[in-house]
Amino acid sequence: MRTHHTGPEYLVQTAAMARRFYLEGKSKMEIADEFGISRFKVARTLESALRDGLIRLEIQLPAELDADLSDALRTRYGLRHAIVIDARQEVPDDTVQATRRLGAVTADLLAEIVTEDDVLGMVWGPEVEAVGLGLTTLARCTVVQLCGVTPLRPVDVTAVEAVRRAATIARGAVYPIYAPLLLPDATAARMLREQPGIVDAVRHFGAVTKAVVTVGGWGPGLSTVYDGLSEAEREDYRRRGVCAEVAGRLLDAEGNTLVPELAERTIAISFDELRAVPDVILMADGIQRATAASAALRTGLFNGVVTDAAVARTLL
Repeated sequence: MRTHHTGPEYLVQTAAMARRFYLEGKSKMEIADEFGISRFKVARTLESALRDGLIRLEIQLPAELDADLSDALRTRYGLRHAIVIDARQEVPDDTVQATRRLGAVTADLLAEIVTEDDVLGMVWGPEVEAVGLGLTTLARCTVVQLCGVTPLRPVDVTAVEAVRRAATIARGAVYPIYAPLLLPDATAARMLREQPGIVDAVRHFGAVTKAVVTVGGWGPGLSTVYDGLSEAEREDYRRRGVCAEVAGRLLDAEGNTLVPELAERTIAISFDELRAVPDVILMADGIQRATAASAALRTGLFNGVVTDAAVARTLL
């Protein structure tokens, strides 16, 4: 025999309560007043309906976002921002398309979190160039380039296009760096840092409130610094434990800084300056950078990450 708890009145009232609470946004107290019952009974009714399957909640995100991995990554590393894209939609080995999708999602995140009170800092890199391509809206803010570009590429307007595009969309001031990230020696780097345009950008490092930073792995095509060094230097640093590069600084697997003297040859924001930035988002592009991404997160510099599912699973 059917109990009163599953009778028609119970069912239609529960459905009505669920509609008020989940769809119309009414409080349990407002629902209680409408139906002449206590708010505790409203709460028990909704809980029972969820448990028994009368109410079924569905969370529907865009197919490219992995909600479970994003939440797990946020919890595991104590992050404020954690976005994981589902790489299963990619064509195998299509790294260009994967980078573009990661850039587009990061661009959407910046559109969501950057305000008119912010100063946005962006390192140079293919991933950040993809962010620039994906940007369609951004709050009015100043944009600062946080490091030089690859020494294997001409230092022209296209090399800093992402920074300039972000500033154009944000309708704010822009401070690009028309210089290589890695110089042949400390003297050359020191001379470039004294150039007026670079001085202007470096002076704004301390004002940055949100930053997008990429991580490089220790291998060909995975790091601007790696590609700019001699083979002897690469192998020497590998033997010393280098597995990652962030803003021209080299890291071991535990996130410790190695080869500090190399910083004298680079034009980039320092780790001390990055630690002072309230929001620093790490872009980790591709499974080949998973170890490097782990090292980067161990530095404690980052409170946000945008990556793909393969990297996220490795980090977890």
